[in-house]
Amino acid sequence: MLLVRSRGIAPRLPHRRARLAVTALLAVTAPALVPAAAEAGSPRTPNPAVTERWSTQTLAPGVTVRTGVLTTDVTHSWTVTVQVPSVLRLTTNDPDAPSSWSEVSDRDWADATAQKLTAAGLQPRVEGVDWPGYADAPRGLMGYRVRVGHFAAQDKAQSTLSAINALGLHATLSWTGYDVQEEADRENVHVAVVDPKKFSGTVEATHNGNVTDRETTSAVSKKLASLVGVNGGFFVLSPGDGVQGTMSGVGAYDGELESMAVGARSALIIDDGRTFRTADLTTGVTVQADNVSFSVQGINRTPGTVRDCGRPGARPSELPWQDVTCRLADDMVEFTPAFKAALPTGPGTQVVLDASGRVVTAGARGGRVPANGHVLQGIDRAANWLRDHAKPGRRIKVTETVRDSEGRDVDLDRGDSVVSAAPTLVKDGRIDIDAAAEGIVDTEYPHFGYAWANVRQPRTMAGVDSDGRLILATVDGRLKGGSEGFTIYEAAAFMKSLGAVQAMNLDGGGSTAMAVGGKLINQPSEPSGERAVGDTVQVMPAGN
Repeated sequence: MLLVRSRGIAPRLPHRRARLAVTALLAVTAPALVPAAAEAGSPRTPNPAVTERWSTQTLAPGVTVRTGVLTTDVTHSWTVTVQVPSVLRLTTNDPDAPSSWSEVSDRDWADATAQKLTAAGLQPRVEGVDWPGYADAPRGLMGYRVRVGHFAAQDKAQSTLSAINALGLHATLSWTGYDVQEEADRENVHVAVVDPKKFSGTVEATHNGNVTDRETTSAVSKKLASLVGVNGGFFVLSPGDGVQGTMSGVGAYDGELESMAVGARSALIIDDGRTFRTADLTTGVTVQADNVSFSVQGINRTPGTVRDCGRPGARPSELPWQDVTCRLADDMVEFTPAFKAALPTGPGTQVVLDASGRVVTAGARGGRVPANGHVLQGIDRAANWLRDHAKPGRRIKVTETVRDSEGRDVDLDRGDSVVSAAPTLVKDGRIDIDAAAEGIVDTEYPHFGYAWANVRQPRTMAGVDSDGRLILATVDGRLKGGSEGFTIYEAAAFMKSLGAVQAMNLDGGGSTAMAVGGKLINQPSEPSGERAVGDTVQVMPAGN
C-alpha cells in the first residue's frame, strides 16, 4: 500500500517564561493564576493571593515532575440550583457528559422561577452567567441561573432541596467552588516537563498495540516501564457510539495512522519521540483501483457511526460536535492490524488486502484483520465501489494525508505519534481557545458548553514552551482531595503561566490521570477509581 505523507515544521516562537522550579520544596505567595477579568462579565469575588506549595522529583536528566497544591483564602458553600429542561445535541452514555437539565436559561424563566420561590417563603437569587473569553464564541451574557441558600455541608441543604422540588420545580445541589465567579480554594496539580536537549529517551503516544482495548494510564506506564504517563485523547466509551476504546479523533502510534480526524481539532504531534508541537489537524484517506478513487471516511471504527461527528456527509453535523454520535449513510472504513477485536458485521461489502495491497478476498463483513494486511468495509455507495473495483487479485492503492491548519502536510514515520482531543488553549504564546470551531460549545444550546467547559472539572493538558520542552499537566477535580479543577479558560491560563506557547486540552473528567514509574500520583474523580482509557502519552527512558 502506498502511504503519502510529508512533514511540517513548527515555527520557532519568541522565548517567554519557561521557569519551572527545581527546589525540593517551595512555598510561595503569588497572584491568582486566572486574573479576575479573564472570564469577563459575571461578578467575581475579589482576587486574593494564591499560596503555592510545590515538591519536585527529577526522574532522569531533563525529566521533572512537580506536584503542587494551590490554595486561596476563600470560603465556598453548597447551594440549591433550580434547573430547567434542556435540549442537548449530545448522544452519549459518557459519565462526564452534562445531564439534560440546564442550570442556565433566559431572564423570563429566571424571573418567573424566582417569583414562585419567593411566594413559597424562600429567598432566591438570580445570577447572570457570561460566556468565557473564547476566540470564536459569543461575548457577554449567556443566561441566568436561580439559586437558594448557602450551606456549609451537603446534608444541610437537603430540606431546602426537597422544598423546592415539592413546588414542581427541578433542583440540584451545587458547590460554589466550581463557579468561575469565585476563585477556587484548592487545586491539586501535577506538571511533568520533558527537555529533549537533556533527556536521552523518547515520548510516545500509545494504544498499547490494540486500538480496541482500554487500559488505565498507570497500567500502561507500568507495563512499558515509562517514567511518566498521562491519559490521551477522546475515545468511545459506549458500544452504541462505536467500538469501545477506539479514538474519536486523529491518532497515530509509531508512525501508523490508526484513526481519522473529526473536522479540524487540536492534536499533540510528537516527531521521532523528541520534537513536540500542537496544531489543529485534518486527515484524508483515499483508495484507488482501475484509476478510480473513493474517499475513506474512517479508520478502525464502525461503518456509519462517527463519534464526535466532523466527517463529510455526517448527520446531523459535518462539523465537530463533542459527545455527539453522527451517522453516515455512505461510508468506507479502513481497518489496520491494530484493530484486534472482531470486525463489525452488517450490510455492505468487505475486502481483505495483503501487505502489498492486493485483494485476497471480497464478500460479507466480519472476521478479523490479518496480522500483515488491512481490511476495507463499505456501506451503501462505498459497498458498490468495492464490489465494482476491489476484485480478488487486484491491487488497491491507499493514500493517507495528515495536514495542519497552516496547510502543511504532517509526515508519519517510525517513532512519530499523534494524540488528539479539543480544544486549543494557547497559540503563539497567547490564550486562544477555538471552542466553537472544535465543537466543545454549542452557541444555539449553550448548556453543554456551560457544564463541560465553563464549570471547574478535572483536566489533562499538553503544551510546548519556546525552548521546545514538552509540558504535561493534570488538575484533580470534583473535590478529590479538596481539589475543584479548572474551567477550560483556567486550563489555558495555567498552561500559559507555565511558559507554554502552544497548548491543548486532552481528555479530562474521569479520564484524567498521571502516573510516575507505573504508579498513579493524582486522584481520579471516578468513584470506582482510575478509568481505563483509549490511548496515553508515555515518557520512555533511553533503551526501552
